[in-house]
Amino acid sequence: MRVLVVGTGAREHAICESLKNDVELYSYMSNINPGIAKISKYRQGNELDIQKVAEYAKDSNIEIAIIGSEAPLGKGIVDELEKYDIKSVGPNISVARIETDKSFMRDLFQEYKIPGSLNFKVFGNYEELDNFLDEYDKDVVVKPVGLTGGKGVKIVGDHLKDNNEAKNYAHEIIDTKMGGFSQVIIEEKAVGEEFTIQAFSDGKNLSPMPAVQDHPHAFEGDSGPITGGMGSYSDNNGLLPFLTQKEYDFAVGIMKKTISAIKDKTSYYYNGILYGQFMLTKDGPKLIEYNARFGDPEVMNTLPIMETPMVDVCSGIVDGKLKKVSFDDKASVCKYLVPDGYPETKYANTLVNVNEEKINSLGGYVYYAAVNQRDDGIYTSSSRAIGVVGIGDTISDGESIAESSCKHIQGNLYHRRDVGKRKLVDKRIKHINEIRTY
Repeated sequence: MRVLVVGTGAREHAICESLKNDVELYSYMSNINPGIAKISKYRQGNELDIQKVAEYAKDSNIEIAIIGSEAPLGKGIVDELEKYDIKSVGPNISVARIETDKSFMRDLFQEYKIPGSLNFKVFGNYEELDNFLDEYDKDVVVKPVGLTGGKGVKIVGDHLKDNNEAKNYAHEIIDTKMGGFSQVIIEEKAVGEEFTIQAFSDGKNLSPMPAVQDHPHAFEGDSGPITGGMGSYSDNNGLLPFLTQKEYDFAVGIMKKTISAIKDKTSYYYNGILYGQFMLTKDGPKLIEYNARFGDPEVMNTLPIMETPMVDVCSGIVDGKLKKVSFDDKASVCKYLVPDGYPETKYANTLVNVNEEKINSLGGYVYYAAVNQRDDGIYTSSSRAIGVVGIGDTISDGESIAESSCKHIQGNLYHRRDVGKRKLVDKRIKHINEIRTY
């Protein structure tokens, strides 16, 4: 079978690794990802030029395309591929709105009475927005309606005492059409512990993956700006140390209700990956947002421990015959190496040296992200560079492997050493025990 993976980063590298032994693998990527380039036939080009991607897929006799990132989905790449009778693991442009249009997602929850929603309002003008902020007496989350690569969210507290921050940022979103819309969402701030559940879906059946917790803050101790994710972990039972089976099942139930509502609302099946970002609050799981593709870094926690062949999962999705996907009873820890100073770094476009052989001998996995392969080596960009994953019987085992592996990557790089550490995990458990009321 000929399979095309569209995308450049660590997410797509992880997808390619899960397929490489079972398919004839092709890729379409904007930069030359060294990990993907080694295991696939590839074309370098703009992934947002969906017509060229589709033409490459047609000329390569591709049978299934897997869309890695959200931007091509939002441009309608699945619809374009369908013109050539190429099936995709990824939703069409109408269904991808679950990620690309946050107001669509929240309205869907209201209309179909799906549990786990947050209180929210959408604004497109200053007057209504400012009046609402003046009267609302709780902390808020300000976010664009459209796509911002996970970096457009701002949490504003004590805004009644000084609400200029919330207003100014909301005005900026409207004025600049941040995310592609002249609208802004104001949500209640959910307090608790975040967790992610990714799931495979053929629109009728949904098969969830192990829960994962991401670490979005740039610096250790959960400090610094929110980024695309500095690392993540999963546990050997598919849950998390602070997450019960009942809470996990409730969150999965929300996702199942969502794909049913999408079919009723749009008349299209949700084919692909549904990523639910949840907050475990004092009242149980609340949905923060959906993504219409694998998470990055969360995909690096789940695909390496997946027992069901990825090609079988993809075939089940596009044929509408998805079966339950099984995973090994292992824990995993991912640590992201980024240019020093990230997200405001002066070390973009610098050389890094990766001893893959040594890392593999330790039991570690390397996934290349926002780097570029040149004749003289691998160069960073200003974004996350390399994901390193350790897998073990426990979170501590996985963390030890990941941390040891990081020592064999040289360059002007930084990573959060506390991801997966017992101290930080215990902090999560203590926090939930303090706020859980049921």
